[in-house]
Amino acid sequence: METSRIYEEFPAPDYRGSQRQALTDIKSAFDAGNDVVLVRAPTGSGKSLLARAIAGCARRAGSGDPTAPTRAYYTTPQVSQLDDVAGDRLLDDLSIIRGKTNYNCILPGETDTPVTRAPCAREREFDCEVKHRCPYFSDRTIAANQPIAAMTLAYFMQTAGSDVFGTRDVVVVDEAHGLGNWAEMYATIELAADTVPFWHDVTPPAIDGLDDAVAYADRLQTLADRRLEELRGNAELTPEEAATRDRLTELRSDLQWFAEEYRDPEASTTWVVDQPDGEGTRVTIKPMRPERYLAHTVWDRGQKFALLSATILNKDAFCATVGLDPDTVALVEVPHTFPVENRPLYDIARGKMTYEHREDTLPKIARSIVRIMQSHPDEKGLIHCHSYAIQEQLHALLADFGVASRLRRHDSDDRDGQLGAWKRADDPDVFLSVKMEEALDLEGDLCRWQVLCKAPYPNTRDSRVAHRLSEGQWSWYYRVALRTVIQACGRIVRAPDDYGATYLADSSLLDLFERARHDMPDWFYAQVDRMSEPSLPAFAPTDALGSGSNASQRRRSRSSRSTDENHPLSDVWD
Repeated sequence: METSRIYEEFPAPDYRGSQRQALTDIKSAFDAGNDVVLVRAPTGSGKSLLARAIAGCARRAGSGDPTAPTRAYYTTPQVSQLDDVAGDRLLDDLSIIRGKTNYNCILPGETDTPVTRAPCAREREFDCEVKHRCPYFSDRTIAANQPIAAMTLAYFMQTAGSDVFGTRDVVVVDEAHGLGNWAEMYATIELAADTVPFWHDVTPPAIDGLDDAVAYADRLQTLADRRLEELRGNAELTPEEAATRDRLTELRSDLQWFAEEYRDPEASTTWVVDQPDGEGTRVTIKPMRPERYLAHTVWDRGQKFALLSATILNKDAFCATVGLDPDTVALVEVPHTFPVENRPLYDIARGKMTYEHREDTLPKIARSIVRIMQSHPDEKGLIHCHSYAIQEQLHALLADFGVASRLRRHDSDDRDGQLGAWKRADDPDVFLSVKMEEALDLEGDLCRWQVLCKAPYPNTRDSRVAHRLSEGQWSWYYRVALRTVIQACGRIVRAPDDYGATYLADSSLLDLFERARHDMPDWFYAQVDRMSEPSLPAFAPTDALGSGSNASQRRRSRSSRSTDENHPLSDVWD
């Protein structure tokens, strides 16, 4: 790694905020001999530009030892983050490659066929005359030969061991705070009718512990080997057979890794197994702290690593999660240069949003949201609903108050489309979102206010969460929730002159701030320290409909509904 180039590799014409000092600190950290540098940079500080400068320091061919790795990888868990990189002219020298399912075949009659199901994947020794023009293989070839190859973390992990994407000098991971969780998710093995092609031939018995799970995995692996041998004996496969072959190959690899890890006394991976509905039903095998998985898929892929995020909250805890030695890891802290008064937090909490209290608390939150809408009649807002159940209940409550005409929402199938439509709209609509706390850029008038409906604690019914809590890992539990809150708070203030208000509706959020204080970055503590209760107007739903182009229509719709005095929720505490 040639850190002396870090300033000339910075892609923007000018530095903003603390970017130059950040590059100096990053350079010093690598020059001090650290193999891994964690860069804790607040949302909006230009992490992608810093990432590009670091990647540009990778060793070049012809420099020093000719056998040493050269070039760099840029990877991120977030597809939307990769999309942002693709659309940023300052980062246009990053060669982007996506997974095969994102590309279609270009052969006549196959243009609706994903590359994974194309003739080259179905027919033995198929000689494609247009492979040089195939979008996937073209992008792959370019990325494999360019100085910086950019890809999602999923594709990066899948290409471990690939002859095409081998070890490089520098690996940069953007939005790296969830690296351990992402690895656990990718390494989770789901055994069910939709993942095991021969499921009905070998449905599982009652799985009572890991010994039972390994025995069942051995049976599945034997059958997978047999079916794969049969398919590979065919000179040509149908698209469905090609899909089955690929699924069996993946299944066999997963099962083999699980069995070997479980039986290896030196392995550090801990496993938990779930079969909540008993005999004959889905089995989920989950790894915890899959250090060897990360070693193979990430740490063996480079010489030097830069991991960037706003929310790597605790260096030692992060290193333990991902299998790094903290003695070889440095933490660079990038200060927040956005004025704290431009990113205020407001306490509107009127109770807990835990399941047992939600029925009482959510109507109060809905009423407060109406008043917030009144305070922001001409500005777009975002409601972080946490779950689809809360989204549905909240939408119904707000509709009963007569403000549905200003609301938008999505489901799991149309989230991107609905989000895009809301962002493009001119009216000051309010978007009820689920799981959009990360990788969402709402600079300027795209959104001026947001509400956090619930403290985002991990689900204690998840076996991995339950296992950690049984071991007393409560600091981890609070840290995960705090990380999500900080990410959410960064969605709407994206530049030094940008501004936006965040309203906290769950009293458990205030408790979280107390419990996780020692893990808070100073710049976020400054926000928490000046948190206050807002001065909201008296409850008047008609005034919440805004004054945009559709305001008159909204008010006419409101006038046909029950008035505030006659409303069934009019006695909700205010």
